[in-house]
Order: sequence, then C-alpha cells, then structure tokens
Amino acid sequence: MSKPKIGFMGLGLMGAPMCQRLLDQGYDMSVLANRTRVQIDAALARGATEVSSARELAETVDIVMMCMDTSNSVENRMRGPEGVIAGLTPGTIVIDFGTSLPESTRALAEEVATAGGVYLDAPLGRTPAHAADGLLNIMCAGDQAAFAQVKPVLDDLGENVFHLGASGAGHTVKLINNFFGMTTAMAMGEAFAMGEAAGVARDTLYEVMSQGPLNSAMMGLVKSYAVDGDATQLEFALKNAKKDVGYYTTMADAMGNLTVMSTGTKQALGIAVAQGHGDKMVSQAVDMFADMYRN
Repeated sequence: MSKPKIGFMGLGLMGAPMCQRLLDQGYDMSVLANRTRVQIDAALARGATEVSSARELAETVDIVMMCMDTSNSVENRMRGPEGVIAGLTPGTIVIDFGTSLPESTRALAEEVATAGGVYLDAPLGRTPAHAADGLLNIMCAGDQAAFAQVKPVLDDLGENVFHLGASGAGHTVKLINNFFGMTTAMAMGEAFAMGEAAGVARDTLYEVMSQGPLNSAMMGLVKSYAVDGDATQLEFALKNAKKDVGYYTTMADAMGNLTVMSTGTKQALGIAVAQGHGDKMVSQAVDMFADMYRN
C-alpha cells in the first residue's frame, strides 16, 4: 500500500527530527516555514516540498502534522482564511503533537469535524534524540477509526503509541505528565543546590539518594548537568516547562480543582524565566538555585 502524504509545520527542537525521520522512512512530505529557515532547508534537501500557507498545506496532503509551541500558535495555524481548516478536504486527519490546552483541543476537533476532517491530539514524551530514532512516546486521543488509520505512521515515529480516549485526553495526560516531571526536576535541582550550600558535594548527595526509592530517570537527567555538566540529556527549555505547568494549572482551574503541588514548581520556573534563563534546559535550573543560596 502507498504511504499517505504528510504536511508538517513546526520544525523546531522536536518537529525537525520527526520530519527527518518520516522523510527517511519514505513519506512524501510538504513543509511550512515558521520562524527560521535552517530546518526547512534541511527538509527540502532530503526531498520535502515547501508550501506557502497552512491552507495550501492542508489542500494537498492526507495527514496534517503540527508540532507547535503553544495553543495560541496552533489556533492561529488552524483558523482563518489561510488556516488549515480552510483548506481541509473530506477525510483529512490533523494531528497536534504539541502540548496544548485540552479545552482548545476539543474546540478545534469540533471545527475540523464540521469541515469534514478529523482532529487528533497526540503529544509527545522523550527527547529529540528519540524522535530522530523513531522511539518517542505518543499519547494520542480522538476518533478511534482515525487513530487506527494513522497508527502505522505513528509507529514509524514512536516506540510506545497509546490511544487514550476521547479528544483532549492526550493533552490532559501530557499536562499531568509534565507537571509531575517538572516538579521532580525542580525539586532535584533545589536539593543539589541546598546540599551544596550546606557543604555536601553534589555527587555525594546523588550517590546516596539514587540508592533509595527516590531514584528515577528524571533524577538522573538532572544529575547529568548538576554533577556531570551535560545539559543535552534533557533537551527541554525552562520557558517551555513554565508554559506546560501553567497549562496544567489552567486545566485544573477549568475543572474547578485546586492544584497544590504545582505552586512551587510554577514559582521556580517563573523565577528562572524572569532571570533570563528561559532558553536554558530544565536541568540547568540548579544554577538558579545555587545562585540564590550564595546570595
């Protein structure tokens, strides 16, 4: 069977290796530039075709894929006379791989259905290195038949591909996942810095803590920078972490639920971004805590 034609927009830290992976797997690909040319030009060099608008992208493909930074960015690409929805043909499937607000996702799903298409939320877990190797975790939600249709494509991108239920469930799970992950990362960054301020070397603290029930992959990822000086093991910017935890609290508020544990995490990430560290990686938050304790 021939492979579906794919349109991809959002060739950033995660989207670029995903696009390259699909090109390497032999998919016919159209791409839309967003902020910079570097990744677009790399995709074109590997055989992709460039289009000039989201509408044009949707008009010519079977599957539209987005890996955008915010819900607002997704909505701007989806709506309007030059948006995806304006160019949809019946049966087109739209997949949002970014981390978006569930309420926004459900609203877009209804609009896409009215236009004859299907909208799936499929946020991602793991790192850009996993994306390049087709080893992502993909948390998909939405129409079951559409999921079954695109699953072979998702299997080319992910090692673990989940279907989590109705529209918005993927983004709900992703926000809970990132809230928990960033809370762990901020707590570990503070622990390293607090121990150091008290005269306990970071490697010593890690040696002790990692031998008990607190040991986790996230602890190791923070340690990779705090102890080893390598920030590339957790390629997730502090500004994006702040956005995701903010979305988590927005989701909780919309549900009428109080979120207690996210308060400290949100504050720590807010301080990091306010101090100009937003483009640094999450594991580098330990430097912010260390500076606080030295002052």
